[in-house]
Amino acid sequence: MQLKYSFIIPVYNRPDEIQELLQSFVTLKTDTDFEVVIIEDGSTITSKEIVDTFSGKLDISYYFKENSGPGDSRNYGMQRARGNYFIILDSDCILPENYLEEVDCELKKGYVDCFGGPDKAHPSFTNLQKAINFSMTSFITTGGIRGNKHSVNKFQPRSFNMGLSKAAFQNSKGFGTIHPGEDPDLSIRLWNLGYKTKLIPKAYVYHKRRISWHKFYIQVHKFGMVRPILNQWHPRTKKITYWFPTLFVMGFVVALFLLFLGYEWLFIVYGVYFAMALLLALVITKSILVALWAVVAVAIQFLGYGYGFLKSTLALEVFNKDPKIHFPNLFFKQT
Repeated sequence: MQLKYSFIIPVYNRPDEIQELLQSFVTLKTDTDFEVVIIEDGSTITSKEIVDTFSGKLDISYYFKENSGPGDSRNYGMQRARGNYFIILDSDCILPENYLEEVDCELKKGYVDCFGGPDKAHPSFTNLQKAINFSMTSFITTGGIRGNKHSVNKFQPRSFNMGLSKAAFQNSKGFGTIHPGEDPDLSIRLWNLGYKTKLIPKAYVYHKRRISWHKFYIQVHKFGMVRPILNQWHPRTKKITYWFPTLFVMGFVVALFLLFLGYEWLFIVYGVYFAMALLLALVITKSILVALWAVVAVAIQFLGYGYGFLKSTLALEVFNKDPKIHFPNLFFKQT
């Protein structure tokens, strides 16, 4: 099958980010045919002028729609794209010059209807962005599955870097209204339909992620809240490991209590863990400042995710709450 790629990119009030992303398309080293579809999701600060500057450099189209969330916006773009294979990116990504070559080569070698790629920190990123990237991608945190080569054949792609065939999109109806969590939900539904997913390790993107501690906490807190909802929708995907961040945080509270009583052993265990995180971040980033901030990012990730997971689990499993009513900020209305 001849593949024609359509890059699907929703954007919301981020014209500066889309500028950098589109510029990285211009420098792609590829002979493969592709188009770029930008979906403005009801932004008050639009990217139209930025997109227009690339009209002579890229096969690019621009759509403005009412705000309905990233999942629905991706569906909107895929419905209007001309390609038969969609590559979905977040607007805060930058592509390395060999990205499309790696995707095309891997799909021709071993075709699947859905793939995911990992993310890395670009040298130009701020120290904060590099620290958060470490926390979200390191094997010693909850982000280890992103880019984990041992998860290649049963990988849940994430929508910041995700490929989806037109056939799989049409049969699955695309993304749902939950956010975040719309990407693992889609992956699970694709598995139920008989489609395969996989990781393409070399098809990485540079992903900026959140630019403040507060925004990062909100993001990982929502990740934690969403997981019990997905477990309720897809019971066969439940794993005991999803409890790990919650148990980690609760264990730290116990460690502090025991320390107050004169028992240091559990607190030392946590100290060893964070020392390992510091050393690993230092080796990877080669910056003591980034490594120190990475320890803070790891702590925020565990706290935000763990608390969100516990809160959502209690609401759904103990108090039998309807997630769409109890957590309305996790759902968008579909257009």
